[in-house]
Amino acid sequence: MKGARGRTTGLLGGSFNPAHVGHRRISLFAAKALHLDELWWLVSPGNPLKEGAGDMATLLDRVKSARLQSQRSIIKVTAIERSMGTKFTVNTLAMLIRRFPKRRFIWLMGDDNLAQFHRWRDWRRIAALMPIAVIARPGYDSLARASRAAGALRKFVHPQRHVKNWTLWRPPALVLLRFRPDKSSATAIRRANPDWHLPYTPTPVRDQVTRLTLD
Repeated sequence: MKGARGRTTGLLGGSFNPAHVGHRRISLFAAKALHLDELWWLVSPGNPLKEGAGDMATLLDRVKSARLQSQRSIIKVTAIERSMGTKFTVNTLAMLIRRFPKRRFIWLMGDDNLAQFHRWRDWRRIAALMPIAVIARPGYDSLARASRAAGALRKFVHPQRHVKNWTLWRPPALVLLRFRPDKSSATAIRRANPDWHLPYTPTPVRDQVTRLTLD
């Protein structure tokens, strides 16, 4: 689906604290459904809705956990938000569109995020910037469907059978992707092993999108 309009690129943002097999499974499922050329994991320097959390590993450790889970795939791991200096998703997406004008972006989110999407900064503008693919997560269907954002965006939902045409959609545009649920949870991983990040060494790594060195 490259065509004259550039490479199709999915964007999945999050803390990745840590990244786990569930992130990989939903990403590769979405990449196949959406016929993506690439999928970027945007490892956030900090989540405004999770500020104050005392169990957040360093950005470098979270990037390394994401690199481990994404190896041998079309997923690229990036901390580009740190270099761009953006804190909120709306600013990140607007800047990515300006910085990469030849790419066709689609934002990926779980329906747990759709359930609280109305709490995000300028969420209506986010929906107007690029198409959104919402991926089902266990236990969140009813909350997502009943959410304020879902109600406001319901008339812009496209059937999953038309998902291959997403590059032709004019935002706001949503599609709901359903696949076998994955119950992997970063919270459960941290609860079982609070020191999950200790095996990672402080060796710098290169950002797979910006090519800048992270340390």
